Amino acid sequence: MNTTSVHSKTHPRDAAYPVIIIGAGQAGLAMSYWLQQWDIDHLILEKAATFADGWQSQRWDAFCLVTPNWQCQLPGYPYPGDDPNGFMVKDEIVAYLQGYFDFLKPPVAFSSPVTNVVKTGTGFQVDTPSQTYTAAQVVVACGAYHTPFTLPCAAKMPATITHVHTRDYKNPDQLPPGEVLVVGTGQSGCQIAEDLHLAGRKVHLCVGQAPRVNRRYRGQDVVKWLDDMGYYETTIDQHPEGKNAPKATNHYVTGRDGGRDLNLRIFAEQGMQLYGRLQDADQCGLSFHDDLHQNLDYADEVARRITDSIEKYIQENGIVAPADDNLHSEYAPPVKTRLDFEAANITSVVWATGFKTDYHWLRLPAFDGSGTPMQKRGVSPVHGLYFLGLNWMHTWGSGRFYHVGQDAEFLSKQIRQQREMAPGEAAMSEAV
Repeated sequence: MNTTSVHSKTHPRDAAYPVIIIGAGQAGLAMSYWLQQWDIDHLILEKAATFADGWQSQRWDAFCLVTPNWQCQLPGYPYPGDDPNGFMVKDEIVAYLQGYFDFLKPPVAFSSPVTNVVKTGTGFQVDTPSQTYTAAQVVVACGAYHTPFTLPCAAKMPATITHVHTRDYKNPDQLPPGEVLVVGTGQSGCQIAEDLHLAGRKVHLCVGQAPRVNRRYRGQDVVKWLDDMGYYETTIDQHPEGKNAPKATNHYVTGRDGGRDLNLRIFAEQGMQLYGRLQDADQCGLSFHDDLHQNLDYADEVARRITDSIEKYIQENGIVAPADDNLHSEYAPPVKTRLDFEAANITSVVWATGFKTDYHWLRLPAFDGSGTPMQKRGVSPVHGLYFLGLNWMHTWGSGRFYHVGQDAEFLSKQIRQQREMAPGEAAMSEAV
């Protein structure tokens, strides 16, 4: 498959554009779509040398979507396949995005990492290693998963241990013979633990405070039930957690082999060794918090709360649906707070501990004290600067294929409105 810069162009130094988009992922492409609808000239700057590089090089071999294919709703390009209720695997995701890229023919400059963005009198200066651009408005669409994060205690472990972050994990054969510790039970951690488990590797899993969700309930995917119930139209202003919604850990579940639950209790019954959160490490082994049962109970409680809300919806609307056929387990695995590397033959650790954001190149007053972008549905306090593709910018789907196009449409209207304002009106808008 050709994922090179098919539609990239050569641009002169100091090229000026009405809008520059930073990042050519799904958010950047969705933004390009809507700017094309308004005939607004723009350029996308992409740090990678090829299209969809993150999906191709930073996902494991068995990676697949955890949301059904019908939620792939990039603007102007809904899911084109014949399995809307299935879950695209990595190569299919790349093909979907490549199809969108070819459909849009967006103006992209590849191998153009942005090193500096500053405000100028009339807009922004955007620097890359090879060129400098100016733009009246800038859309930052490069996501929030920038720098892999591992716990500091990794440095205390023996030099013989192989460390792999989820960004770089590919398959079980990549790891040396021996038993594997997976740290973290978000979506990636649980799916990689299952990947290793299915390959016959002995897995030790540090269970965190992430919630889980059933894949299906009473004959239908839970995602479809929640969509029918209007959950995905809930805005962040309506969300019970409010501004804390983007910080919530995603529920673990999988789309593998047509989709199924990831139930850690069942994994434990099958031989996976579970622990609480990782506390510390030394040359001999690891220590854990004694919160394993608490964390498993919390995950079960969240899954149950979701199915209870679906059951209420079914009853209130008189919907005829088959009985629940999910497998349940009340198995309480033994709590262990110490693991010896040599005794357990631990030879590798997979760090499913997430990422840190890194906007050091964006030299603008657009961040709070924790480095989080300040924005209201993508509109930042810096006049002409926008963010797109972050979790819960407006709805649950803001950072996903499902609703990123809606947010892009909203921002395109803001951009168009600012372009049409007289200079004095624009200044007044910024002051307000």
